[in-house]
Amino acid sequence: MTPLELRADIPALESTTYFNTGASGPSPRYVVEAAQSTLATQEYESHAVGDPYSMAFDTYEDVRRTAADFIGAKDNEIALTESTTDGINRFATALEWEPGDVVVRTDLEHPAGILPWQRLERHGVEVRVVESEAGRIDREAFTEAVSDAKLVCLSSVTWTRGTRLPVGELTKIAHDQDTLVLVDAVQSVGQLPIDVHEWGADAVAAAGHKWLLGTWGGGFLYVREELANRLEPVAIGYRSVSEAAALDYEYESGARRFEVGTTTPAAHVALREAIGVVEEVGLSTITNRIEVLSDRLKAGVPDARILSPSEYETGLVAIEVRDGEAVVERLANQSIVVRSLPGEDTIRVSIHAFNTGEEIDRLLAELET
Repeated sequence: MTPLELRADIPALESTTYFNTGASGPSPRYVVEAAQSTLATQEYESHAVGDPYSMAFDTYEDVRRTAADFIGAKDNEIALTESTTDGINRFATALEWEPGDVVVRTDLEHPAGILPWQRLERHGVEVRVVESEAGRIDREAFTEAVSDAKLVCLSSVTWTRGTRLPVGELTKIAHDQDTLVLVDAVQSVGQLPIDVHEWGADAVAAAGHKWLLGTWGGGFLYVREELANRLEPVAIGYRSVSEAAALDYEYESGARRFEVGTTTPAAHVALREAIGVVEEVGLSTITNRIEVLSDRLKAGVPDARILSPSEYETGLVAIEVRDGEAVVERLANQSIVVRSLPGEDTIRVSIHAFNTGEEIDRLLAELET
């Protein structure tokens, strides 16, 4: 499958020039159809034979395996979640926090990587914020911040500037100080290759509804096997334990203990199909096309207005404008979708492989007016 064949099967693109995949990606027909078919089978056929749970559990198993293969994990290191935020919270609340504990985050995090720690602050946990410069993290400041911390939370790709953080290097620094590492990888999966064992992180949260072009509700959480087996999640249900009816419950081994109860398998089938689409197009093909299109956009904008790296790193490109919200509204009136960044006179353009050079040129022409 080529990027243009992928584009032809995305209904949202028939009338819209879409540059907001970093918020939510438009799904291809066959991803949505797979989810719809699963829902119909679950509700019509499986109930007719009295076996809806068996069907759902078989689906969960298959999706875990697909997600694990995609990011270089083991099957039992994957828990199915609803979103990145969901995954971050499940991991965060499984750790035992005491007043005086320290959690570190960068100033580049999405609210998903900020709010859980603000909650912990109310219970006496110290939150340290490592300041960045142009989307970069100073190694000395990072090393000092994590020296006595329980956990550090960081993004593999920053959502505002599209910079790539050196996850493997920062993880090693943290581990040298016996600090756990939780990675928000939602802006990576689907546009960049990921190998969680190469990263070495303890946990990685992601979702399928952005660059993977899956539907809302299909996320996953990776937790390193040895660590997962030592954690007791706050939420517990029949999917968390090895035998739900046992008098003395035991958690499932690995990351499955982070799953709780009955959820529709449809969104996770969409996640599985979306991963399949990315693999069929080829992740290297997607990355290379995003690079070419991103370079084309940057070449048409004065350097001083480009807030993302001038050299390609990702498909997220931040551009300084006079009034971000007004520009977003004006572009929307021309059926061009971008987003503004909170608290800044900036728009963020998310470029995926389904975009075209002509769309880039159209956006540039509108930005000149």
